[in-house]
Amino acid sequence: MKVLFIGGTGLISIACSELAIQRGMDLTILNRSASRKHAAPQGSKLIIGDIHSDSSQLAEKLADQHFDVVVDWIAFNREDVERDIRLFSGITDQFIFISSASAYQKPPSNYLITEETPLENPFWQYSRDKIDCEQCLMDEYRKNGFPVTIIRPSLTYGLSQIPMIMGSWTHPYTIVDRIRRGQEIIIPGDGTSLWVMTWNGDYAKGMLGLFGRKDAIGEAFHITSDEVLSWNQIHSALGQAIGIAPKVVHIPSDLIAAYSEHAIGSLIGDKANSVVFDNSKIKRFVPEFKCEVPWAEGVRRALAWHDADLERQAIDVELNQLTDRIISAYKRAYPIS
Repeated sequence: MKVLFIGGTGLISIACSELAIQRGMDLTILNRSASRKHAAPQGSKLIIGDIHSDSSQLAEKLADQHFDVVVDWIAFNREDVERDIRLFSGITDQFIFISSASAYQKPPSNYLITEETPLENPFWQYSRDKIDCEQCLMDEYRKNGFPVTIIRPSLTYGLSQIPMIMGSWTHPYTIVDRIRRGQEIIIPGDGTSLWVMTWNGDYAKGMLGLFGRKDAIGEAFHITSDEVLSWNQIHSALGQAIGIAPKVVHIPSDLIAAYSEHAIGSLIGDKANSVVFDNSKIKRFVPEFKCEVPWAEGVRRALAWHDADLERQAIDVELNQLTDRIISAYKRAYPIS
């Protein structure tokens, strides 16, 4: 199977790239850089280029090629997918768009999310842009047969990420450092809202199982773990991995969002809600899909990876300052004995 990844070395996509190589796929990765940080896995082919700025040159390079599957990991708005339609119409049998589970209705009318749950997120522009991309691609599928399959990942992590609700995506060790220093951390609300954490290697099995499936054309899927945890349980497992119980301050999400514009989308428009995914559809299409890495094990792996190299333990100073400021404001408004 001949496959092209636009991107392919990010947190989720690297696991898919590695699994594609393991399964003997002929994988080409289009990436802006060949640096060690963004290294393509051994066994793949690499094209250096930026699809956002070099699309005309890329069209020339791809003019005489045909791919069984093309996956664009870095399309975020309508302009991106309109470019993809122009580039890949006629040269791929299946185009996979990576959307986001945050596109589902927020707040949800039902905690159990299926692929039929409405797409509506008034809080987060990122999610609205993904919804717009989906609508554009599905319109092209219905009108002209563009062979799109839509995937909606939720919070997916791997060795390089410790994805806490009030952590730093770019410097995930920050919350580990706070816990080890005995500093307080924030859990929004009372910490009882439900969430799902998915190991990237498990996600990869579900997604690659859709490759080449003609019956997946024109369909949308989310791919997540079935393990459902509260945010209190998620943070407790991190503390157990570290060997130190976190000092937690529960703070209303609205107060957090008043101090952090980013939290309006990522918290109010996403993680503050209880969300549980019904994975019946992906299991029906990919019967072998099964998530095997529970959060307690995955977070131990990620912690060990960070602890193995000082360079991986960078701290987000601004987030630390913001966290302290929010906790201070909360304690002024609601003194804790």
